[in-house]
Amino acid sequence: MRRATPRRGDAARERAVGDAWNRAVVARAVKEPEEETIPSDDFKPEELKFRDIVSLWVTQILQTYGDKESKDNAPVCEGVIDDLVGGPIFLALYPYFRRYGGVFKLAFGPKVFMVLSDPVVVREVLKEKPFSFDKGVLAEILEPIMGQGLIPAPYAVWKNRRRQLVPGFHKAWLDHMVGLFGHCSNALVRNLDKAAASGEVVDMEERFCSVSLDIIGLAVFNYDFGSVTKESPIISAVYNCLQEAAHRSTFYFPYWNLPFATDIVPRQREFKKNMSIINDTLNGLIKQAQQFEGTDDLEELQNRDYSKVKDPSLLRFLVDIRGADVTDVQLRDDLMTMLIAGHETTAAVLTWGLFCLVQKPELLKRIQADIDEVFGDDDRTPTYDDIQKLESVRLCIAEALRLYPEPPILIRRCLEDVTLPKGAGDVEVTLIKGMDIFISVWNLHRSPECWENPDEFDPFRFKRPFKNPGVKDWAGYNPDLLTGLYPNEVASDFAFIPFGAGARKCIGDQFAMLEATIAMAMTLRRYDFELQKDPKDIGMEMGATIHTAGGLPMKIKRRTPAA
Repeated sequence: MRRATPRRGDAARERAVGDAWNRAVVARAVKEPEEETIPSDDFKPEELKFRDIVSLWVTQILQTYGDKESKDNAPVCEGVIDDLVGGPIFLALYPYFRRYGGVFKLAFGPKVFMVLSDPVVVREVLKEKPFSFDKGVLAEILEPIMGQGLIPAPYAVWKNRRRQLVPGFHKAWLDHMVGLFGHCSNALVRNLDKAAASGEVVDMEERFCSVSLDIIGLAVFNYDFGSVTKESPIISAVYNCLQEAAHRSTFYFPYWNLPFATDIVPRQREFKKNMSIINDTLNGLIKQAQQFEGTDDLEELQNRDYSKVKDPSLLRFLVDIRGADVTDVQLRDDLMTMLIAGHETTAAVLTWGLFCLVQKPELLKRIQADIDEVFGDDDRTPTYDDIQKLESVRLCIAEALRLYPEPPILIRRCLEDVTLPKGAGDVEVTLIKGMDIFISVWNLHRSPECWENPDEFDPFRFKRPFKNPGVKDWAGYNPDLLTGLYPNEVASDFAFIPFGAGARKCIGDQFAMLEATIAMAMTLRRYDFELQKDPKDIGMEMGATIHTAGGLPMKIKRRTPAA
């Protein structure tokens, strides 16, 4: 593959790009949810039948280990079991990507995954043909946890869920959430003040998980977990359930489906116990919300003054708008999905963003100076106008999501044969009906074909264009296309997909960016940090997102913001 040298603009160009960025943010920082192209109501995706799975297995065995001509035309990489159980699988996939290219087939005996790490190919799957795929093994793994929530749901359920959930993330509600994010982050900094005064070492990953959980609790459920100031059993339960999901995703045989497994196997007993904790909490909150009568008028709900509403939670909105049609099971599945996806992603990006910044002291000082320029010595919580001005903080959040994508792998299963474009490769590969797909966001975000110095933490790369003619049909990265709070799949032509892309893109992306920007700005404005481990010893573990392997221990020192 050919590598390309990025075109570097001069200082005037960078200032112009920055001005364009901020104008776009002012216009669209909180966007109304965009409707993707969704098929008509009578559309039904292809269905997989048992014979399709059997046919695929036979074909793959004969192709991979016999002399049958390849039907999919993909290079084959025979993986070793250590790739599945010896550490995070997304790390194991990267060397294969560099050797075999943006599309390759990873074989473990009869089990085969097609791994996609090319932006042109990813665009084809996520944007051009999103309904030729379902969530496959991901849905099977998450069903015991999320039921048929928005992430794992099949097409018919997803379509109905999306129509019900998207209106909840409307502009008036997101505007009100800015104040809530500041309120919860204030609890975090008060807690960190004590650590700074005492000189104790603080696990910042745990602190970020706690504040993210508290935000989700109030924003989605109108429930104060109070986990910043006290240990919350639900956060432990959620984390352990996600660890179980990761375990199931890499185990050959689904022993947990055997009769009495949840009573006999210790880790399955623990899983059952943790799910009971979470379900009891959610079911109690649902019953509480259903006790109060509201309005089912969507326009009224979206235009209400949320500062005067006793319960401004998303749960209250969903109960109101769905009225008699709502079921406890539907609400539970939706809420479980938002609880997990909502707090895990934000906590992870804050953790890795801080991890990267403390290793670059001069960059950290520059970001803190930018924050001081917005706030001076005023100790107030950020407003929506402040977020628009905190460009460098938003870029740090985006860069942390590039280096540590949450999640690092997207999973799909092919519902029909799909021929892929070549992209940076030399051959056309066909995805066969029933085939499991790994979209390696980790590989995509760290690809030398798509990013200059891909392993470097460089937030301001998003203000510079990058092109590579070696990746056929890839438009490159264009900062002139920046809109909203963060650079997305449009500006990068699918080389950067921090919240997914296409019809099944995360509907909470704006919520997450607002939340992370406020928490990061309030933390960096008030403190300096010193990592208490060699950065090389901060390992990674994979749950729903990328966690540290042992926390992010920091010593904290109060700083005096520049006036």
